[in-house]
Amino acid sequence: MKKVRLGIIGLGAQGSAYAGFISEGKVKNMEIGAICDIDPEKKATASEKYPDVPFYENYIDMLESGDVDAVVTCVPHYLHPEMGIEALKRDVHALVEKPAGVYTKQVKELNAFAATKPELTFGIFFNQRTNELYRKVKEIIDNGEIGAIRRTNWIITTWWRPQGYYNQSAWRATWEGEGGGVLVNQAPHQLDLLQWICGMPKKVYSNVKYGYQRDIPVEDEVTTILDYGNGATGVFITCTHDVMGTDRFEILGDKGKIVVDDSKKVNIKRLKQPESEMSATMSMQDVMKIFMGSGPGEIYDEEVLEFESVWGGQHIAVLENFAANIVDGTPLIAPGSDGIHGVHLANAIHLSSWLGKEVELPIDEDLYLAELNKKIEEEKGSLVNK
Repeated sequence: MKKVRLGIIGLGAQGSAYAGFISEGKVKNMEIGAICDIDPEKKATASEKYPDVPFYENYIDMLESGDVDAVVTCVPHYLHPEMGIEALKRDVHALVEKPAGVYTKQVKELNAFAATKPELTFGIFFNQRTNELYRKVKEIIDNGEIGAIRRTNWIITTWWRPQGYYNQSAWRATWEGEGGGVLVNQAPHQLDLLQWICGMPKKVYSNVKYGYQRDIPVEDEVTTILDYGNGATGVFITCTHDVMGTDRFEILGDKGKIVVDDSKKVNIKRLKQPESEMSATMSMQDVMKIFMGSGPGEIYDEEVLEFESVWGGQHIAVLENFAANIVDGTPLIAPGSDGIHGVHLANAIHLSSWLGKEVELPIDEDLYLAELNKKIEEEKGSLVNK
């Protein structure tokens, strides 16, 4: 196979961007095989921009057409697992958009079916995993350069969305349409990076506000405490109402500390001896030197790295990696089966909030789905009353 013929399901913002990258020749080993969308306006757009590309109104017809070797699912979240399974059933490679689904039970079905088709490529669009900054942070952690993790803190509030954003369409920011708010729409990348770099927590306790600063039924404000089960803890904060926004990720280890600012700059401090050894061996005279500001350079080395991110570069990297896996077996940066972890974390945060207590991971999937369905029914009732 010289070039992977990609079928794009959904010609919205993401689907249009991918079509543009591929048609401009920016993605190695890939071309547009077909486009699918149920919106007649998108059909007109596609025929104008990509007149030689077959267009389908039904994605099953596209999967069975012979026009595509693979698909990417740029559709509402609930549909990702279903479309992934239907593609793999027909021996079509699947690249699922994030999140992998709304709840873990449906993502498990996708993963289980994908496992029966090991000859096919199954990926998830975690473009932040191609970000050199976060790859570097993961490398430092994996190499043990700052020792065992003691605490993580990520405040990511750079998702400001005005009310007009939510008013664009009826399905947006609803339990039935999207399955949640900031946790399933804006923050899945950070939830994935958090567990990819630092590991999954064992317990979660959250304080979540629904329709706090926006007229929506889903969450727009999240504060979560993570318990990693070994003494280490974490805090994860996100929202969509901070117009000034903060993106700061701190990881404290027993041999150092990493601070990431604005996903552009990394400050790495490596202690010359582990903190526990310092505590056990330093005299109060040595300690006073540190407190007086004369000793920091003597106890740790500091490295500052800055990264530039070209818009679209990460998405192109995921598409290229996906194509390379199909063509020559290059390992996937984000295997599709990894998608369940971020969904699991988002589900746990929701469930803790709904139950008003700490929840253990893995969560009770049936309980989560029952509570989600309650939210959907309440939402329908409120719409009728309006």
